[in-house]
Amino acid sequence: MPIVRWGQTIKQELSEGWSRVIQHDMTAKLDGHSWTVEFLVYIDCTYQNGRCDEHGVARHGYAADAPFIESPRDARYHYAKRFGIEASYRLSEQSIATTSTQNPVVRLLYVVVSLLLQNVWRYLHWEYVATPRRGGRRLWKWSFKEFINMIQRAAWTALATRRAVPANRPPDDRFTR
Repeated sequence: MPIVRWGQTIKQELSEGWSRVIQHDMTAKLDGHSWTVEFLVYIDCTYQNGRCDEHGVARHGYAADAPFIESPRDARYHYAKRFGIEASYRLSEQSIATTSTQNPVVRLLYVVVSLLLQNVWRYLHWEYVATPRRGGRRLWKWSFKEFINMIQRAAWTALATRRAVPANRPPDDRFTR
């Protein structure tokens, strides 16, 4: 999990130095008793071409207790994967159909359709909206909500849920007698 810059010690550690692993402890008082928790903090530094600090170094701290994380770069890599999963769940809340059914097959179907819509949006955004350039594509603004609204309008049109008779058509006089 990422470290939040709250305490003076963490603020100091995340403001200087290079990638490293430190031992950190937190102490809290509960019911007159003092509790202390010790854990490893992986501080990963990346060069940001002058975007974050005056020297362009971004420092991110991660608290991890996993045998497969051996370096700060590993912690950043594994958290980036986890962040992608959480972001896709947040995005799926915009496109998932609401239901009151208890049937797990129907609920799973809605989740699968939501994830498919996300992947279609990402593919279309990358292939047709983004501009190719040296150093990677430039992603133009095209929100997922806008894409969902486009799909919804297309579904309304395809299913003919709009008015069947256009308003500018003269009335048929066969039915007025």
